[in-house]
Amino acid sequence: MSDDDFMQDSDQEYDFEYEDDEEEDTGDVDIENKYYNAKQTKTSDPEEALQDFLSIPPLEQEKGDWGFKALKQAIKLEFKLKRYQEATEHYEELLTYVKSAVTRNYSEKSIDNMLNYIEKGYDDPKAVQCIEKFYSLTLQCFQSTNNERLWLKTNIKLARLLLDRKDYHAVARKLRELHNACRKPDGTDDPSKGTYSLEIYALEIQMYSETRNNNQLKVLYQKALKVRSAVPHPKIQGVIRECGGKMHMSEENWKEAQSDFFEAFRNYDEAGDLRRIQVLKYLLLTTMLMKSDINPFDSQEMKPYRNDPRISAMTELVDAYQRDDIYRYEDVLQKNTDLLADPFIAENIDEVTRNMRTKGVVKLIAPYTRMRIGWLAERLRITEPEVMDILSFLIVDGRVKGRIDEHKGVLELESREDADHVQAITVLSEAVGNLFNAVFKSTDGFQSGQGEFMNSMADQIADIGSLDDTMRSMGSGKRGRRVGLTQRAY
Repeated sequence: MSDDDFMQDSDQEYDFEYEDDEEEDTGDVDIENKYYNAKQTKTSDPEEALQDFLSIPPLEQEKGDWGFKALKQAIKLEFKLKRYQEATEHYEELLTYVKSAVTRNYSEKSIDNMLNYIEKGYDDPKAVQCIEKFYSLTLQCFQSTNNERLWLKTNIKLARLLLDRKDYHAVARKLRELHNACRKPDGTDDPSKGTYSLEIYALEIQMYSETRNNNQLKVLYQKALKVRSAVPHPKIQGVIRECGGKMHMSEENWKEAQSDFFEAFRNYDEAGDLRRIQVLKYLLLTTMLMKSDINPFDSQEMKPYRNDPRISAMTELVDAYQRDDIYRYEDVLQKNTDLLADPFIAENIDEVTRNMRTKGVVKLIAPYTRMRIGWLAERLRITEPEVMDILSFLIVDGRVKGRIDEHKGVLELESREDADHVQAITVLSEAVGNLFNAVFKSTDGFQSGQGEFMNSMADQIADIGSLDDTMRSMGSGKRGRRVGLTQRAY
């Protein structure tokens, strides 16, 4: 048989059969194309893209990846378009895919990313209600599937939402529930859940910081710093350190506050969190309260922000403070009233302003012995009662020697020459007393060995007399010069 005959026979006798799956493959390809086409148009035409995404789940014979992906995209678009009710309904449908249609790890990561996405809508009250509903649906779903990790993550997000709403009683209840979930049966912290424990501590520290419960805040702050079994996100460390800095500020522990604010800034900066700008302002504020002459921008981490326009006002304040320029300092405050929009800065800037004015008073009164309170008030651009308050503090603190005549509205300073004169007379008096005791109270009279002593005492009296004369002449000359200065103070 020739080869041609064999091939002819083969065509007749052998027939290959293939599985008929072309229609199924074609269907998956159509769904995939529809999904990616919708993704391309969601920016230019979100309405059309939304309809395309919602049309994909019914095309699948069984729930699968493409329906899950399409619903995720649809929910994000609905949330962006503020269709919160529709977003909630479709999210509830999305959760039905979790049990069987997609893998556990993929579903957990997708749901967590979804919750992170919708957290951006905290500013809208309707969005907040929708977010709370999302959390509730998630907890119900994953509690039944025994997914502890996502249950913890979602509860932490819910606690954060409640904290933003300042519902402190609900926050406290939720935090107790979370703490119990992160403990072993014997009541000790579970090291395997250290990261979650640190996030819970951060939320609790924020709550006590806002409610100004410093006793509890201090205990929790120390506990959080001792957690070593966690690898937390830098933002969590930033939150803890920021609250620690505020705690130290309330105790006027400026050095520790500066250290914590610097660590908070460094962690926020590492996390790329915008909170770093506000904490940087706190750090500059603390620098002034410490009365430090060190430029905070000399550090490697802060150098890139030296000329940042967002902190230019605080930078100018620090510069004026370190140069003792009270007028420049006051001008910066008046032109940048938005600085006081932050309650923490508004609360602590008064102490800086008082320090600045105190330094101004000390510089102004230095050349004079007598001056009007009103003149000081005019020069410092503040009221007379404020000047008297500063002067009273300086006198009580011993930094100024003088007295205030409230009736005349005059400050009178003690002359240094007068003080030296009084000191010289005191020394003379003591020397004369010693001489009297040596001469008249000795029963034996003058002894041969006392001649040298008497000569020594006489020399001391002579020296004191000459010192007294010198001080009188110096005092009269300096008082003459002071008269002119005193007149200028009026």
